[in-house]
Amino acid sequence: MRLLGLGLAAVLVAGCSTDPDPRQDEASPASTPATSASGNPPFEVEEVDRFETPWAMAFVPGTGDLLVTERTGTLTLRDAETGDRTEVSGVPDVVAAGQGGLGDVVVAPSFEDDQRVYLSWAEAGDGGTGAVVGRARLATGDGSAALKDLEVVWRQTPKVSGNGHFSHRIAFDPDGEHLFISSGDRQQKTPAQDTSNTLGTIVRLTLDGEPAPGNPLADEGGASAQIWSWGHRNPLGLEFADDGTLWSSEMGPEGGDELNIIEKGGNYGWPEASNGSDYGGGEIPDHTDGDGFVAPRTGWTPSISPGSLLIYTGDLFPEWKGDAFLGALSGESLVRVDLDGTTAGDDEKIVEGQRVRAVEQAPDGSIWLLEDAGSGRLLRLAPA
Repeated sequence: MRLLGLGLAAVLVAGCSTDPDPRQDEASPASTPATSASGNPPFEVEEVDRFETPWAMAFVPGTGDLLVTERTGTLTLRDAETGDRTEVSGVPDVVAAGQGGLGDVVVAPSFEDDQRVYLSWAEAGDGGTGAVVGRARLATGDGSAALKDLEVVWRQTPKVSGNGHFSHRIAFDPDGEHLFISSGDRQQKTPAQDTSNTLGTIVRLTLDGEPAPGNPLADEGGASAQIWSWGHRNPLGLEFADDGTLWSSEMGPEGGDELNIIEKGGNYGWPEASNGSDYGGGEIPDHTDGDGFVAPRTGWTPSISPGSLLIYTGDLFPEWKGDAFLGALSGESLVRVDLDGTTAGDDEKIVEGQRVRAVEQAPDGSIWLLEDAGSGRLLRLAPA
């Protein structure tokens, strides 16, 4: 392992792509040194591992072991004590193209009783590709690990052509009774305002994948009954705060990245309203008071491309408790937003220079980062 003093030796990565909305999947082996914003509590960055194409991670209750997904279709279980890695078998086939592939991984609220985990991925079918969420039992022992009894609980509808804006982040409410999934607009734009499908929405389901009672469009049935909010573009962060507030980070077009509070029945405006501009210079009306859309609590122009979200609840960094941390892709940084309840204050870059793909809180309150493909380092932030 290497111990890195932040602002001294953290090595970071930049990149480019010709994709018309490339910010989620660009990467390059070029590197530059990191810097730290002034006024942060002193901390150190420890490099603990590296992965090829990391996308998400989740800590296993009880053991502190780490599950890591890679976009190309690999799920790894990393031992907390030894650092040994075991490839998990039984992972579904994925369509690994563009922004698609194996996506999120979260442990179920009932994990300590049934060892269930939930995963998201991209699959092919009639009409093209779409996001999927499934659940399985994580079986470990004798140096092996496997997903058992894998079942699909949700499919993004409809499937469409292209390989962008799947989103497919997963979150459970604090009571552990409901499953929330972010569903991107698949770069189709207008379906985000059409509540007969689940593109450009955040859905709220039972743990079995059924539309949850009390959803705002429950009486309409079908896909509509799944929807909790709509008018989303590419929400790649989804996280509950301790007070039960659901936060989401969302990629805007050129500019207009957002940090939102997700409200029941809220319409977030895409593509009718955005604080960014369309690719190629097309103008989109900004959010304004009285326009009927839910405006972001804060945003970024130029874009930072938020690809993940953590609401910090630990004790290692008491100054940061309750704040939001966003892994920025094109912004090549870890961004902290000062949250006071539902009010978003100032933001600052904690780690600069690298595309941060995922951010997660460990059981001990340390903050762990996954750098994007091209570097792929697993980093641990802890007090100095």
